[in-house]
Amino acid sequence: MKKVQQHYDEIADVYDERYDGRRGRYYHGHIRDHVMRNLPKGGFLLDVGCGTGLFVQRYVEEGGRAVGLDVSQGMVRHGRGRCPDCGFCVGTADALPFVDGSFDALASLLAFSYIPDPEAALRECYRVLAPGGRIAVCTLSRTVFTSIVPLVYRISERIGLRGVGMGDFDEHYYTNAEMARLFRDAGFEDVTISRCSFAHLTLVEPIFTLARKVEPFIEKRLPYLAYNVCASGKKPEN
Repeated sequence: MKKVQQHYDEIADVYDERYDGRRGRYYHGHIRDHVMRNLPKGGFLLDVGCGTGLFVQRYVEEGGRAVGLDVSQGMVRHGRGRCPDCGFCVGTADALPFVDGSFDALASLLAFSYIPDPEAALRECYRVLAPGGRIAVCTLSRTVFTSIVPLVYRISERIGLRGVGMGDFDEHYYTNAEMARLFRDAGFEDVTISRCSFAHLTLVEPIFTLARKVEPFIEKRLPYLAYNVCASGKKPEN
């Protein structure tokens, strides 16, 4: 995680530029919508791997309260600037600095793949959720497209190319079955798995516009081609 922390500290000041353009706004907005549908509105949220607070801001705009946690001090600093009335702290998912049952909702967007011990992280997520609380995670999925991404990142790192998320971080690309197993083993019930995002922000025009048009069909009929896997579940009432 130290390498991930260093990378995101270094690019924290330019991170939001990734989502400022039309493609970036649509891509991240689509993921936020997907996660939001699986969480209770108006609750108290913990966003694990919160980055600069994009989803924290969205949840608060929907009437909730939120806390963001990230491994990067730079990201946390920008999150505090974006949502000054929310709490932000530096920490890791496998040792959440909160008491049992603190939150009604827990989210993680595009960060779970970097967590070295997902079992420990989900145990911690389960612990800090109140009974009946819900969790929604959207992370990198294993597809025919993403299978070559680690190799591309390793080559980019060796030749000195830099960018948001570009680097060899030993990230894991998850299948539907892996996410379902992790959630159920952690104790969550009502586990649902779906895929989202075919119009990725790295696509150039006119490919991006075409991908956006066919995205609903891909997500519904050919989900194994979607770039991200989303898992949600509920902590039992008792």
